[in-house]
Amino acid sequence: MTGYTLYGAEVSYFTGKARAYLDWRGVDYEEKTATQDVYKQIILPNVGWPVIPVATMPDGTVVQDTADIMAEVERREPNDPPAWPEAPLQRFVAELLHLYGDEWLVIPAMHYRWTYNEDWAYAEFGALSAPDLSPEEQYQLGKKNGARFKGALPVLGVSETTIPGIERSYEAFLTDVSRHLEEYPYLLGGRPCLADFAFYGPLYAHLYRDPTSGELMKRVAPKVAQWVERMQAGGKEGDGRLLADDTIPETLKPILSRLMREALPALAQINDLFASWAAQAGPGARVPRALGDITIEIEGHEGPAKARSFPLWRLQAALDVYEAMDADTKARADALLERVGGQALKDFRLPARLKRENCQVVLA
Repeated sequence: MTGYTLYGAEVSYFTGKARAYLDWRGVDYEEKTATQDVYKQIILPNVGWPVIPVATMPDGTVVQDTADIMAEVERREPNDPPAWPEAPLQRFVAELLHLYGDEWLVIPAMHYRWTYNEDWAYAEFGALSAPDLSPEEQYQLGKKNGARFKGALPVLGVSETTIPGIERSYEAFLTDVSRHLEEYPYLLGGRPCLADFAFYGPLYAHLYRDPTSGELMKRVAPKVAQWVERMQAGGKEGDGRLLADDTIPETLKPILSRLMREALPALAQINDLFASWAAQAGPGARVPRALGDITIEIEGHEGPAKARSFPLWRLQAALDVYEAMDADTKARADALLERVGGQALKDFRLPARLKRENCQVVLA
């Protein structure tokens, strides 16, 4: 089956994630830059708001959201091995790292871009949107288009009070990932999976490509830069297998511990606000992108952030895997959660189920 098209941009976080998956899967696809005309003719009419990436399937079906794009291609291209690990504990961990890559690494990714690489980003945005304009015109257009992205920093919790913690945490994260990559070429063994694609989005599109953060990665964590380059080349190095016996590498546990320590308290606050909102809403109601205000804490530095609802959608996928485990596997998962400070996940419950409908997250 041929004829996939990915509309996105080299500078785009989530386009990088989708591209890495498509390259690894080996499907026949074409990538087209999301110019102003593409937004007007394809994205806005089919999705309803300006967002990338968007993909069209061979039959013309339009799919938005990277996980949905990947799942739809997996359904249409039943090739082995699958992108989602089949072993339940590895799948649970992959979904947790999916949450990490999509919804928590966005904080350092956006901080480094808009704090240290702002002018470069404006030029990139302008060149992608209007390649025929002069560099000066592209910069001005990029500045206009980039304003909403830079404006997301307070939403994410990036502020003068949190930046020291964000930078300390990110550099420690790079160290932890480097140690893991000394043992394994990918996150769960000898081939990429969902977790790798999720990490690649921020680590490539923002933190490797952007000049200042790219220099930092190559200097502090050359093994992470090499992993980015392996993924960029299609993720074909390695023995092609995840670890046997549903094994979780010891070297992933510091990374999971950081996720639990930093993100889990924020998720609990979001969930409380979601419960208050859901109590007044009915099935099919579109979940607001932000549900109120929370406080995040990173490496001892606190600050305000918005209660973004989409992380709950990613968390629900992980919790569904956990709840479906048999008793023996759940005992292994519980032991892992104890080791990484994630005990609260064992009893974490969303007050209402979520689903995707018409490119929106709604109440089921």
